[in-house]
Amino acid sequence: MRILALGDIFGRPGRRLMESKAAYIRKKVNADFVIANIENASAGKGVNEANAKELLSIDAIDMFTSGNHIWDKKDINNLLQESDRLIRPANYPNPCTGKGYGIYRVGSKRIGVINLSGNVYMNNLDNPFLVFDSIYQNISGICDILIVDFHAEATSEKIAFGYYVSKRATAVYGTHTHVQTADERILDGHTGYITDIGMCGPIDGVIGVDKDIIIKNFVTQRPVRHEVAEGAVQLNGVVFEFDDTTNKCISVERVRQIFD
Repeated sequence: MRILALGDIFGRPGRRLMESKAAYIRKKVNADFVIANIENASAGKGVNEANAKELLSIDAIDMFTSGNHIWDKKDINNLLQESDRLIRPANYPNPCTGKGYGIYRVGSKRIGVINLSGNVYMNNLDNPFLVFDSIYQNISGICDILIVDFHAEATSEKIAFGYYVSKRATAVYGTHTHVQTADERILDGHTGYITDIGMCGPIDGVIGVDKDIIIKNFVTQRPVRHEVAEGAVQLNGVVFEFDDTTNKCISVERVRQIFD
């Protein structure tokens, strides 16, 4: 079993990239199941219902995770409630629209996907470590493979979380920072891990935003209006491979391609 996770889709360039290259990259890496993070798909901050439906129509992507910006476009609430293929961080306090995890079937394999948000330098949500414990207790018996998208800022929190869930989750990957890390590995001979898988969108910018705007912000220390960068695009992600008998992760491979 090979599962491809794609980094944060950023703005219109990221959406066009998914439309044109998702099927290509799925075939290239021979993925059986594809996950993508949708939270920045509309103008680089949040995702509206129309853009979400546009991405959900792409057959090459099986389901979507999100993050702290999922609430920025208010019309996404209905789709979060209705769609089984779109989830949000599970550790938002209840009551909360949408689902924090989903279970999907590929052949005889049952794949659980949990979305959680970190707390360090992020919104102060329910403790993601303890929320994982609760979800795991409920679904571990009905999942062969369990994946976690840990949407977090601090590398220390991501690494600690990876060790915390090791041998329970079969793969953990980070999103949110938009910069792919080079620390892919297998924890305890069981759990595939990488601190951040990067982003899918403009490469000639600062984490997706026009570089001149961000430089001006740093120089003047005054607020600026963000605009999505233009030009070449990058597709970043990771492929986890799992043993078909034990379901343990046996390989973690970064994916990175640039397109003009």
